[in-house]
Amino acid sequence: MTHNAPILPLSVPQKIRNVYLRFDKKILGNLADVYSEDIQFRNPLNAVNGLSELQKYFSESMVNLLECRFEFHHSMEMPERGEAMLFWTMHYRHKKLIGGKALELTGNSHFLYKDKVYYHRDYYDAGSMVYEHLPLMGFAIRRIKKRMGAK
Repeated sequence: MTHNAPILPLSVPQKIRNVYLRFDKKILGNLADVYSEDIQFRNPLNAVNGLSELQKYFSESMVNLLECRFEFHHSMEMPERGEAMLFWTMHYRHKKLIGGKALELTGNSHFLYKDKVYYHRDYYDAGSMVYEHLPLMGFAIRRIKKRMGAK
């Protein structure tokens, strides 16, 4: 006789991890499963309010992406407060950055949620993501960092 263990529902942080394993157009239809209609999304480059605006922002962000996925390292989760921090590395290739070569960016995301996420804020170094990979600006930023002793 076989006993099947009950299937437990995924937590909101687990759902978020699943959505971002592959950041491509396929996730756009799944955002409503994770985010509330009144989602407030923030990152160092943008602020977006509302699910339809988030879908539009992500869709536009994907236009020149050749590949993008997130690797999650660890998290701090407080389900009783409806809050989580996920720490990640984004692996991506962009048509307009260093000839589409593979790049990495580390960062973290802060989420507030009830049954769905209503606040999502990403923290990362925008210079490392974009500006350092542009020909003239990248040279200047790398030079400044070197002079300051940064790695």
